[in-house]
Amino acid sequence: MAKGRKNGLYAGISAELSALMRTGWADTERHDLTPDEQAPYAARRRAALSARFPGERLVIPSGNLKARSNDDTYPFRPYSGYVHLTGDQARDCALVLEPRADGGHDAYCYQLPRDSREDDEFWSGYHAELWMGRRRSLAESERVLGLPCRDVRTAAQDLAAATVPTRIVRGVDPALEAAVSTDEERDADLEEALSELRLVKDAWEIGELRKAVDSTVRGFADAVAELSRAVDTSERWIEGTFFRRARLEGNSVGYGSICAAGEHATIMHWTDNDGPVRPGDLLLFDAGVETNSLYTADVTRTLPISGTFTPVQREVYDAVYEAQEAGMAAVKPGAAYRDFHEAAQRHLAARLVEWGFIEGPAERAYELGLQRRFTMAGTGHMLGLDVHDCAQARNEEYVDGVLEPGMVLTVEPGLYFQPDDLTVPEEWRGIGVRIEDDLLVTEDGHENLSAGLPRSSDEVEAWMARHAG
Repeated sequence: MAKGRKNGLYAGISAELSALMRTGWADTERHDLTPDEQAPYAARRRAALSARFPGERLVIPSGNLKARSNDDTYPFRPYSGYVHLTGDQARDCALVLEPRADGGHDAYCYQLPRDSREDDEFWSGYHAELWMGRRRSLAESERVLGLPCRDVRTAAQDLAAATVPTRIVRGVDPALEAAVSTDEERDADLEEALSELRLVKDAWEIGELRKAVDSTVRGFADAVAELSRAVDTSERWIEGTFFRRARLEGNSVGYGSICAAGEHATIMHWTDNDGPVRPGDLLLFDAGVETNSLYTADVTRTLPISGTFTPVQREVYDAVYEAQEAGMAAVKPGAAYRDFHEAAQRHLAARLVEWGFIEGPAERAYELGLQRRFTMAGTGHMLGLDVHDCAQARNEEYVDGVLEPGMVLTVEPGLYFQPDDLTVPEEWRGIGVRIEDDLLVTEDGHENLSAGLPRSSDEVEAWMARHAG
């Protein structure tokens, strides 16, 4: 019997109610399902992973619900490595690659089956189908995923009984992790491999990223159209406006939106979004739509709330724009990953020396990293299922690697003059500017996926004049 609340209104379930609930249900098994369009791509990704770990069992869980407060849970978001290898987004699941004696692996997926109508759990449990929504049956999942599926309720016992060398992604499903005997360092190697598999996107993934960016462009236009409402209220109006677009056209936002007006723009990860939106200030707006397949965009624009940059704002903005231009020019196949970062940072270092904010010459300032007082962060990152995608990849494959066609990355230089920084003139304090675009590395250079949004100061002002409400 399902466990009830400590302070629930009902003391129990009568035998008559239990019998009533177990009868009179239609058969809703779906026999018309076809494989998901991502299924063949996921199969190729599994094959690539299999080749890296011959003779070993690999366990990649999807994760579990996490409590927000008492019995309320956060919206479930599966582990990205699981999604990448299956196309599935269900909770309490696990992909297993079982080594074959003749080489390679057999793949199968542990899934949470539909609740049986033969007991009370299906309607009275906290996470029952009648409370949370219908799940796919195992047979339905097999058709959609193109994978054999098993009942996850036996997974811990099955995995514990095995003697084959095993690796598991740690920190995702504590129960499955406890069921296997593995080595922490070898498990970390598996997570590295999962990140590195995502460095180069396949055609299907690139299509999803295009959708994410296109929706994000529309979300930025929505926010500008409602900017006057934000002036009347707060940064929260901008956050809510963009979130509406993200939920209408995708799953959600890909990360906490940064809607930073005024001096909040100098805070790299400002997500409280509860400050005033004042004409004359800048709005640093960093947001991305996450598609229903969980691929996310990541775009930033810095906008003059009144529609026109002040002279100092424009000077800072133009310096960041020129740095981004230099960085984007360095994005091409065969280039070192670090090239775009170094090109942008060198430009900003030179401007900071020119303004007298750091000691030159510019090359010395760059080599010592003096510009970092005002640039704060690196100039970009990989993008995909995670906003900071491929985060566990080895340095030699990522930041010390070489760009290849199919990689998708951000180029996002910025300058941030803190409101209490006495080393810069007073009129510069509290100004923060970042410009960020999502670039696809192509065979002969790059494509700016977010080119639908203006970047130069003149273009931004003209665009706002057309859209601002």
